[in-house]
Amino acid sequence: MPRLALYTLVVCVLAVAAAVVSFVQGSFLGVVWVLLAGLSSNMTWYYVKREKVRRAAGADVSG
Repeated sequence: MPRLALYTLVVCVLAVAAAVVSFVQGSFLGVVWVLLAGLSSNMTWYYVKREKVRRAAGADVSG
């Protein structure tokens, strides 16, 4: 897994945890955390797919 994908995955998990804590405390600030979790989740998928395509292209060239 690429390093950036790992970082964004950690941010996603932490944002989800912050959203849960925020909603449990009765704050609607959790909406911001949910949006951040969605953004970081999309970034994680992007970096994972980009690495997969890069490796496939490298295998085609060397193979």
